[in-house]
Amino acid sequence: MVSTFNRKRPGDRKNDELRQIEIIPGYAPYAEGSALISAGNTHVLCTATVEERVPGFLQNTGKGWVTAEYGMLPRSSPQRISRERSLSSGRTQEIQRLIGRSLRAVTKLEALGERMVIIDCDVLRADGGTRTAAITGSYVALHQALALLKRTDRVKAIPLAGRVAAISVGIVFGEERLDLEYEEDSIAEVDFNVVMTDRGEFIEVQGTAEAKPFSRSRLDGLLDLADIGIRQLFELQRSALERD
Repeated sequence: MVSTFNRKRPGDRKNDELRQIEIIPGYAPYAEGSALISAGNTHVLCTATVEERVPGFLQNTGKGWVTAEYGMLPRSSPQRISRERSLSSGRTQEIQRLIGRSLRAVTKLEALGERMVIIDCDVLRADGGTRTAAITGSYVALHQALALLKRTDRVKAIPLAGRVAAISVGIVFGEERLDLEYEEDSIAEVDFNVVMTDRGEFIEVQGTAEAKPFSRSRLDGLLDLADIGIRQLFELQRSALERD
């Protein structure tokens, strides 16, 4: 039987409360854009690099591209994670594609021109929610890089159609909870990652029932909870860019 104490959230957070989140813009001075995002004990460094080229399938189309790479440093977790020296694992590829899709959904690729922005997300410390933190931090890095293009007259305006952020939600001990730490995520009955734009549109909803199926009302409740958290993340992104 699980004790009442063990049912409490780490740090006694409320079910609709985010972890302590900080976004430090311009953290990597040599990159065209960068941000260090911390969500509790999850820390991810996001950098943006601009290259004056596009993948072969976009050559002579006038369109640009945004892509992402993701990796966890060997001691970002309690047990050492081996470096991926050649082919990326299935999990890594899935997360890289998710980050890229999320950022492209709010980027005006035609206005970017035939150039590419490469986003690198390096997990320095992992405690759940690394992919969602990477998306939220990467938007700040991408915005900085695109703003630099505008300042140097390579684009007429910042080629963004809006903001994007992501958060995890889940059901733990029968309760709907926002922004799961690893301690919660590892025992969640239902686990979701939600990516949204600042227009309230969904880019991706990844959800799994780990224990038993969930109802439509539970799904609606989790999406409403994600919306609450993501709106707060948009404000944190805005504040970070204003400080830059």
